[in-house]
Amino acid sequence: MSTPAGYFTAMYEGAEDPWGLRSRWYEERKYALTLASLPRPHFRRAFEPGCSVGELTRRLAGRCERLLATDRVPEAVERAREATSGLDHVEVARLTVPEEWPGGTFDLVVLSELLYYFDAPALDRLLRRTVDSLAPGGTLVTVHWNHPVPEHRLTGAELADRLGGEEGLALRLDHREEDFVLQTFTRRTPGEPPAPSPAAYEGLV
Repeated sequence: MSTPAGYFTAMYEGAEDPWGLRSRWYEERKYALTLASLPRPHFRRAFEPGCSVGELTRRLAGRCERLLATDRVPEAVERAREATSGLDHVEVARLTVPEEWPGGTFDLVVLSELLYYFDAPALDRLLRRTVDSLAPGGTLVTVHWNHPVPEHRLTGAELADRLGGEEGLALRLDHREEDFVLQTFTRRTPGEPPAPSPAAYEGLV
């Protein structure tokens, strides 16, 4: 089964920032690499489920015209709203994925430290909803801790194997370290040319 909701509620009741997202150099560096992996300078509309206290959200905001960040835990939503106060183009909302999903399409979806909490059926549904909500040529970024954790169903490397078999996604970047795995994908539409590389996007090749 997926990690129970009570686990997350208890984490936020016991600490302001339960995973140290605001204080650890590890997280700061990982966020920088995540932003550097984005293949475009700007995105029209982005979705970040599982946003926690909004540290990555704040950084993504500078690259997006509109950004929807969500979490299932009310305390996390409140802290993410505080972190992004003054950013009028950022919306933070309470949402439980994959059962709930926003309407419309996105040209960027970021799944950071999220997928390993879901069992196989829920993960299948979440990834299918993700692909279906990506605009043609849209970007998916995934980044996940790569060490075993009791509450995690999969490691980062195991998730990478699972993502590699998801229909409709084309792998564009695969960055692996001892501690985490970072990948970017684009929405692949049969009969359509692949999304251009960053260099091709600027006419360099």
